[in-house]
Amino acid sequence: MSASDDGYDHGPKGDHHHPAPLTDVEVRTRALEELLREKGLVDESFVDAVVSAYENDIGPMNGARVVARAWIDPAYRGRLLANGTAAIAELGYGGPEGDHMVVVENTPDVHNVVVCTLCSCYPWPVLGLPPTWYKSPPYRSRMVREPRAVLAEMGCDVPDEVEIRVWDSSAEVRYLVLPARPMGTEGASEDELAGTVTRDAMIGVAR
Repeated sequence: MSASDDGYDHGPKGDHHHPAPLTDVEVRTRALEELLREKGLVDESFVDAVVSAYENDIGPMNGARVVARAWIDPAYRGRLLANGTAAIAELGYGGPEGDHMVVVENTPDVHNVVVCTLCSCYPWPVLGLPPTWYKSPPYRSRMVREPRAVLAEMGCDVPDEVEIRVWDSSAEVRYLVLPARPMGTEGASEDELAGTVTRDAMIGVAR
C-alpha cells in the first residue's frame, strides 16, 4: 500500500507533463485508426466519441451498479469487501484486467485513492478505459508522495483529520473504491443510486 492546467484534463498541477511511452497495443490501435481515416471509413470525431463514451459512461456504469448494490444490500457489501472479484462477478462483470479485484471502503475517518505507480493498471470491467490523467507521470508519482495536495488540486478536499490511504494497482491486483453513500438518498432506488456514482469517486479522486 503506498492517490489541468499543464496539458491533460483533470490531472494534478505542479509537474511538467511528459507522455508515457505508447504500449504495443496503443501503437497498433493508432495505426488502425489512421488507416481507417485515410480510407474514409471513419472520421476522428467518431473515434473520439466512442472512446469518450467507454471512458466516461459505459464502462464506469458497471462499477456504479456494483457500488449502488453495496449501498442498498448489506450482505452484498460484506461479500464485496471480503472478495471483490467474486462479488463483482455476481453482477456479471469480470475478465481480463479484473481477475483479482480488491474493494476498499471510504469511511468518515478514511479516504481511499487508487494509483498505478509503474504503468496504468486499471479495473477495466468496472471502470472502462483509464482516463488520460490516470496514466500520466505526475499523477502516478505525486499521488504517492503528496496525496492530500494532489487531491486538492483535482477538486477533492479531504479534511486534515481524515486519513488518506493510497492503493497501488498492479498486474496482480486492481482496486475499486467504495465511496460513501450520499446523504439524503434513503428512498432512492438502486438505479437512481447508480446514477449518482462517478468514475472519479470509484478511483478516489472525488468524494
